[in-house]
Amino acid sequence: MPATVLALGLVSLVTDASAEMVTAILPMYLIYGLGIGYLQLGALDSLHTGATALFRIGGGYAADRFGHSKAVATGGYALSALTKLVFPAVGSAPAVGALVAADRIGKGIRTAPRDALITAAVPTRDLGRAFGIHRALDTCGALLGPLLAFAVLLAVPGGYDTAFQVSFCLAAAGVVVIVAFVRRDPRPTPRERGIGLRERLTSLRTPAIRRCTLAAALLGLLTVGDMSFYIGLQHRLAIPAETLPLLPIGTAFVFMTAAIPVGALADRIGRWPLFLCGHLAALGAYVFLWLAPLTGWPATALVLLLYGLFYAATDGVLMAHIAPLLPQTARTTGLAVVQTAQSLARAGGALAFGAVAALSGPATAFAVFGCACAAAITAARLIHRPGKDS
Repeated sequence: MPATVLALGLVSLVTDASAEMVTAILPMYLIYGLGIGYLQLGALDSLHTGATALFRIGGGYAADRFGHSKAVATGGYALSALTKLVFPAVGSAPAVGALVAADRIGKGIRTAPRDALITAAVPTRDLGRAFGIHRALDTCGALLGPLLAFAVLLAVPGGYDTAFQVSFCLAAAGVVVIVAFVRRDPRPTPRERGIGLRERLTSLRTPAIRRCTLAAALLGLLTVGDMSFYIGLQHRLAIPAETLPLLPIGTAFVFMTAAIPVGALADRIGRWPLFLCGHLAALGAYVFLWLAPLTGWPATALVLLLYGLFYAATDGVLMAHIAPLLPQTARTTGLAVVQTAQSLARAGGALAFGAVAALSGPATAFAVFGCACAAAITAARLIHRPGKDS
């Protein structure tokens, strides 16, 4: 793998460790500290997922327009780092929501330019493996983040401020790494710089790109938000509330372990079929939490295994699938469009799950999402058929 892929993977590792330190303690703090309910948690989960959407296309277009994917990505990482300094000063759900939104805006700005840098660094045939390596390093950070949060709170009981300070230091280290070790992207030609946003978006209106985006958004709409998923898992499988910050570790471990072999498998058998198989794993987790035939830690391990495989087979695999379909002059914009559609859909899904869980309980919510997810997988297979779209 080129050094750019490894350097960006290291940036994502420390940045995700920083982000997951905060994410790991938020559900426990909001549910058991501030006493909010499922509907409010679903709204915050929706904000966490959807706040990136409005800024993804702007970040992608800026990177294409000025040929500075690295600079745009660096700005996004820096914004997310700065939010960690402000968390200790807030103490209400709306203020926490505002900071979560700012952090997610930074993520929205940086994601498409970062993925474009990865796409430009490797041959098309190796994109699945390249994204798998990057996502494995990224998820290593997601694995370390909750452990660090747990360790900090164990060493300093109630030391949320200390956890936020450690989180900022990690995020700042990520900014240093991308500035120092990621190469600048090639300068665009005058003709490429002169292409406007409308013209770039028009170049993306091919059947294959439209159908892939529609299918990804449909599946995203039936995806449960992470915070609601873990709270629902804790309630349905009777896991002690104090262990809630550790649940993402199981998902992250599976994701990290499986990302590289799954990415390589996607290069061999097809990225879209594997993307759909990843949603089958999520479907299995939803059905298990709906029926809850077993409880306790063995059942939890099985659900986290399925959830980790879902992320390993979908996160980087979708980007590896769509990137070769995009025109060179609008590649970052195109990645941003797909990510935006998926993020908006997932935000809607998180809010819908929270509403159903608030009205009828988490068991009913998992039942509804399980049935709808099965229908969405079938529809996505019919909507987008790689090789037949033109």
